[in-house]
Amino acid sequence: MTTFDLTSPRPVTTLLDALPRRVTLTLRELSYAASLLGEAPLPFEVRLAKPDALTGRLGVTSSDSDDDAFDSALASLHDPQDTLARRGLLVDDNLDAGVAGALGILAAPAVAVDLDLRVGNVQAKSWQRAVAGAVATLSTVDGIVFDLAWFDATHWPLELARVAVLPEEHEPSASGVPTLVDLPFDLTNAAAEAAGSRPELVSSLVSQHSGAVIDGDGRPVADAEVVGLLLALHNEVNGRLRVLMSRVAHEESVPVGVVSWVLLADGWRALRPHHEGDESRVEIRTVEPGDLASSVAPVLSKVSR
Repeated sequence: MTTFDLTSPRPVTTLLDALPRRVTLTLRELSYAASLLGEAPLPFEVRLAKPDALTGRLGVTSSDSDDDAFDSALASLHDPQDTLARRGLLVDDNLDAGVAGALGILAAPAVAVDLDLRVGNVQAKSWQRAVAGAVATLSTVDGIVFDLAWFDATHWPLELARVAVLPEEHEPSASGVPTLVDLPFDLTNAAAEAAGSRPELVSSLVSQHSGAVIDGDGRPVADAEVVGLLLALHNEVNGRLRVLMSRVAHEESVPVGVVSWVLLADGWRALRPHHEGDESRVEIRTVEPGDLASSVAPVLSKVSR
């Protein structure tokens, strides 16, 4: 199987060389295009008559008002055959070769990467698929309008970073969580539960793990500071990014790894579970959108072997 290297992007020689090919498609256009390719499967279940089926897959909530809004938006879309033809993506019932190829990669990949992003009240999904050195991505915020892109795998790091870019209205502020800290998983998990309902218990939990929290210089963090950073870790969270990677064999996805980031007051933190002897621990490190590829790369390397 082809190896996908996210650590060494190919040098860019021209502006066009740096940009994946990209088109915007409505849900109706996307479904119609897939039907022209023999009902090519999409990476989510499409039920045009039942938007409830998209709940949890495309960020659509289950409330009646949201369902009504989804129905209204869907009903307002024009005939997909006409709109695709007007845009030059459909000529004599022949789908644009690039779009057809991208849908083909989505339908029959070797590697699958699913990204689930939530920032505040906004949720986005991105399904990214790769085979034989080519990548296709399908992304949406509302389940009505989709971004379809396709490109050489050497450009994949840039596309991954694009998903993690924060909205312009996001205003960072000072965080109570250090840029790098390593904690026992049991303490992190228990403190997260206590902070929501019994924050006064966090001090007791910390005392049971005194000296076990390590800073970026490898030194133990004082218990009082640990209490503050654990409470900050709970109170500051305003978003998350989850990346699920899997290999695809016999038309089934086999999960092999997950990358998780959380959005704190000053930006993203990567959560990296690991073991020290028999102890489960988690490293919390400040990261930028451009770091997503390096977070994903070790797992993806195992997937694509």
